[in-house]
Amino acid sequence: MARSLRVERPHGRYHVTARGNERKAIYRDERDRTHFLELLAESTERYGVKVHAYVLMDNHFHLLLETPEANLSRAMQWLNVSYTVWFNRRHQRAGHLLQGRFKAILVEDDAGWQELARYVHLNPVRVAVFGLDKRSRSASRRGVVVAPTPEMIATRLAILRDWRWSSYRAYAGHCSKPPWLTAEPLSRLCGGRSESERRAALRQYTESALRQGTMEPPWSRVLGGMVLGSEAFLKLVRHELKGNRREQPALKRFETRATWDQIIVALENVKGERWKEFHLRHGDWGRDAALWMGRRMGRLSLRQLGELVGGMDYAAVGQAVARFGKRLERDVRLRLVAQRLETNVKC
Repeated sequence: MARSLRVERPHGRYHVTARGNERKAIYRDERDRTHFLELLAESTERYGVKVHAYVLMDNHFHLLLETPEANLSRAMQWLNVSYTVWFNRRHQRAGHLLQGRFKAILVEDDAGWQELARYVHLNPVRVAVFGLDKRSRSASRRGVVVAPTPEMIATRLAILRDWRWSSYRAYAGHCSKPPWLTAEPLSRLCGGRSESERRAALRQYTESALRQGTMEPPWSRVLGGMVLGSEAFLKLVRHELKGNRREQPALKRFETRATWDQIIVALENVKGERWKEFHLRHGDWGRDAALWMGRRMGRLSLRQLGELVGGMDYAAVGQAVARFGKRLERDVRLRLVAQRLETNVKC
């Protein structure tokens, strides 16, 4: 199994989720849920993690976490392993409880943080019986919104407000806040000067989606598969990533792709002549170098490359790429040229 790509940042804020293996329940009763929250509370002391929001469903959980010490992986590994060992012992079972590794989305700013908190807190009512399942949300995106009846709204609100295994009740003022729950900045993001006004504003922001019958998740705006924020933030995060491309294929999503035009310009600069002057010249390595770089740095398909060089068959493109790669293994001088080409493209 490929290792998950993690962005570990001091004071990074993350939406974290994990699901039961084979989508089976990871909480069978109240004691299971209570112990998970006890471990979550302990993680704030053991790893300095800040818990901003949470919801425990039957077969998965959602957390909004902040990591002052840039240690998300260590904290989540301890939490998941500790709970799995305890759960297996209590229920006399063996094997994996959770489905693979946890997933984490890095969040850039307060706007994304606020939106994710609403998404997390509304999970108890995101089921078909309440008209907020995936099919209903898809219809909403197409502009087909069916207004919920007063009875449906009342049912949704009751479920949301009564769900004990969520931080929403504390934020909305329906119960006291656990000492380990970090309420800032979520408690003030919806507005209000006093504590009562802030709670009312948060309730209005969260519950309005249930009254309107629309609830659009933020995942369509996630960049690179793991960042909720701007292109500028993604670029900043990209420079912080470290890992092994073979063990962590997700790294490829964050690497800057070279365009065909950039590759041609780099070739022209290194060779000192125009593309049209050398790309059809018999025995010249320029065209093969362009194809090789197009695969390596542009991640273009063989068919795309064939079209870019004037209608070359994709099989012939593959042969040209392989031929240039083998030539690099033998020719030290050409390897130095290839390094100059890569440097030129990156600039």
